[in-house]
Amino acid sequence: MDILRADAVVVGSGWAGSILAKELREAGLSVIMLERGPDRSTAVEGAYPDSIDELRGAIRHRLYQDLSQTTVTIRNRMDQRALPYRSLGTFLPGEGVGGAGLHWSGVHFRVAPDDLALRSNIIARYGRKFIPEGMHLQDYGVTYEELEPFFDKAEKVFGTSGEPYRINGKIVGKGNVFSPSRSDAFPLPALKDVYTAHLFRGAAERAGYHPYSLPAANASGPYTNPYGAQMGPCNFCGYCSGYDCYMYSKASPNVNILPALRQDAGFRLISRAHVLRVDLDGAKKHARGVTYLDLDTRREVKVEAALVILGAFQFHNVHLMLLSGIGRPYDAAKNEGVVGRNFVYQTITTSHAWMPKDHFTNQFIGTGGGGVAIDDFNSMNFDHGPHGFIGGSPVWVNQAGVKPIAASSFGGGRDAPRWGKGFKRAFTDTYRHTFAIDAHGSNMAYRDAYLDLDPTWKDAYGQPLLRMTYDWHDNDIRMNRYVVSRIEPIMKELGATKYELGMLQPGQSFDTRVYKTTHLGGGAVMGDDPTTSALNRYLQSWDVPNVFVIGSNAFPQGMGYNPTGMVAALAYWAAHHIRTTYLKAPGPLVPS
Repeated sequence: MDILRADAVVVGSGWAGSILAKELREAGLSVIMLERGPDRSTAVEGAYPDSIDELRGAIRHRLYQDLSQTTVTIRNRMDQRALPYRSLGTFLPGEGVGGAGLHWSGVHFRVAPDDLALRSNIIARYGRKFIPEGMHLQDYGVTYEELEPFFDKAEKVFGTSGEPYRINGKIVGKGNVFSPSRSDAFPLPALKDVYTAHLFRGAAERAGYHPYSLPAANASGPYTNPYGAQMGPCNFCGYCSGYDCYMYSKASPNVNILPALRQDAGFRLISRAHVLRVDLDGAKKHARGVTYLDLDTRREVKVEAALVILGAFQFHNVHLMLLSGIGRPYDAAKNEGVVGRNFVYQTITTSHAWMPKDHFTNQFIGTGGGGVAIDDFNSMNFDHGPHGFIGGSPVWVNQAGVKPIAASSFGGGRDAPRWGKGFKRAFTDTYRHTFAIDAHGSNMAYRDAYLDLDPTWKDAYGQPLLRMTYDWHDNDIRMNRYVVSRIEPIMKELGATKYELGMLQPGQSFDTRVYKTTHLGGGAVMGDDPTTSALNRYLQSWDVPNVFVIGSNAFPQGMGYNPTGMVAALAYWAAHHIRTTYLKAPGPLVPS
């Protein structure tokens, strides 16, 4: 067996892995990064015009995980047999250098401070009885004030466009009135509104809400980040989510971090490397490195390293922990254990407005992170007491460019014909004169929503697949229905000739066939209590202190915001404490 050696090994080449690799190199450590998928270069595969091919990108899933080799199994209830997720539908994990950070859209939020201590805030406002039985509500164990410098650092690396509301406690602009204070402005001004975002902004204001420009990691102008990586201004071509940006306008690890790392002699990137396990000592208290399968030679290779970073996609991190024996697996029947606990998702639903015939919505124009949102019904920004649910949703128009195949799948709305001349008329009218409004909601964690190793199904490498047990719960359905009902006043202020409110239905089951988001979370969460969290507040394994697990797997429950901004801030937060504390005295950063 071949053996490689480095000071640190990083599993995954997305945002989390790339950030940790760069930070560890700056600390002087030699780093090997392992990526299961192929190497990817925006200058080659992302070049115009091939990059703006909907069939290649969104239908044939060029940048997504190959489910024929490894996937997850899914079931709604504990008494069901899970089945493999064989066709990409409800979520789209990435594969290849850049990971999901290459095909994401670019919406780049921070975090609502109240969400970081949600359990404490709910109890303080409404009492313990307000938390439903079976809901695993937890605090993160870290505050917004602690994370703020790392949100700021990530925005400068990403080249984020936006408009602030408050800087160092002083109101400075027309940004989100619900957002916390910042230490600095966004690196770039907010993207301009497309027509539908302009309509939504005015209607939301007239309805009494507080619209603001979405923070977007799509450059509104030329930009050079702290690593020397250059970005060009977005041209609103509409090919963001699912595509690598030929304009170098959308932030990605491939554009914003990896160019600096690739020039560094102390960094080595190995693609086509499927990590099989983290290698532990006999007591399972110390990691010696990892073992991966070279997918070209089919040989196993060991990487010996004093520091192991799991920076892959959310459920891949959890899967590796379970396969490697890191931490105690969660047992839902006993409600014990931590690895696999608190698996969460999001509750996004889409509503549509039909505008008068003289309003042309130009849906082919768009940018992945651009748009206008309201936060009036997100986080703790409204009184939950009368409604009896926990959580919330931003509501937004995020017109990212509707392509022909996607447009035809929606057709002319719920009541339109599905074929023939009637379909064509309704489809044409819909494409010209409608637009979408999303309620992008949180999802709480529950005792019976979790991840574990499937007892039946195995992947192409002979290892058990990861099993998801997950369904919608009443709390989240009622939250979604309430927030979507608050869109109706906006529809009326728009002067819509017709509108359809999209919401979850009571008793509705989770359906894997229809895309929602790729914003999965939990499974290896952070916290202050090792009996309910797999990681401490620095994203360090309680059980194996030279293993750090970076990603949305650390979220104790879902939030209304997209997760990437929080993942990046936590990555820089963890890296800072590795550099300033752990490397000086390796060991637990928090006593267990």
